[in-house]
Amino acid sequence: MHEAMLYDKKPHQEVKCRLCAQACLIAEGKSGICTVRQNIGGTLYSLVYGKPIAGNPDPIEKKPLYHFQPGTLSYSIATVGCNFRCGFCQNWDISQHLREGGQGVPGGGPGGAEVPPEEIVQAALDTGCASIAYTYTEPTIYFEYAYDCMKLAHERGLKNVFVTNGYESADCLKMCEGLLDAANVDLKAMSDGFYRRECRAQLPPVLETLKRMHAAGIWLEVTTLLIPGKNDAPQELKKLAGFIANELSPQVPWHISAYTPRYKYAEDGPGRTPVSSLELALGIGLEAGLSYVYTGNVPGHDGENTDCTGCGERLISRRGFGVSDQVLKTGLCPECGDPVAGVWD
Repeated sequence: MHEAMLYDKKPHQEVKCRLCAQACLIAEGKSGICTVRQNIGGTLYSLVYGKPIAGNPDPIEKKPLYHFQPGTLSYSIATVGCNFRCGFCQNWDISQHLREGGQGVPGGGPGGAEVPPEEIVQAALDTGCASIAYTYTEPTIYFEYAYDCMKLAHERGLKNVFVTNGYESADCLKMCEGLLDAANVDLKAMSDGFYRRECRAQLPPVLETLKRMHAAGIWLEVTTLLIPGKNDAPQELKKLAGFIANELSPQVPWHISAYTPRYKYAEDGPGRTPVSSLELALGIGLEAGLSYVYTGNVPGHDGENTDCTGCGERLISRRGFGVSDQVLKTGLCPECGDPVAGVWD
């Protein structure tokens, strides 16, 4: 086990975790909401340090990040655990492992041996990756591990990416300064009621994280998984798109992804998102003034591509997670010379 970062010791051997906005007060012998940070004798420990449940080179487009090193690979790692409890989770088998009765804390190398950060970084280099992505579950809950990986990654010329629910505390983001290069944040809805009912969380901390990340110069993209009847009301989508455009920047890409029934909604919940709903949301985003709005999980849809907002030139053609054509190399449209927001090297 590895002692946790960002916590305070309290009377009666309690500890107060300051890593995320859940701000768990944890009694001795108990764990936080994430299930992977445990108070043992008045000291908070990470149960998942060095225990990746996954390690794969992925296209950066899978994160999804469309304006950050397009066409490159990102070495993607995760551990079990999550600080949300979304009934629609697409990766519930690992994010909710312990909460769903999974035995022990799986992960690590052969025989369960710890995988040190040096091995993660070397694996990224060996597989030709340009970055490391902390993804699949929630990077905040294994932050100690991610933090050590991020430091070594920068030393070896790799960039760092979070795919996150945006519940990092201000203290956590402060520690990310100079290490975190890009993030895709799930803005799941523009309703606090949705967050409370569906995620056991709240909306305001996510909005604050988005503003803090943008102000810190972290390249930011936003994803909304569109769930029929849950978060797809036009008025709510207008409010969400308006937040991105007005509180962040019109240049922040918004990914609107189709939902497939999973986890607690697999049988009795909403069905798959119709393409018409994605197209409605796409139109709402463009009408709100966003420069880049993308459809996700519908391979072959024209909403996957990047066009110049000045002259309309097709800059990047995509299908699913693949880049089939990329004329954008320098951040400038080769046709009209207009700048295109993003990180291109």
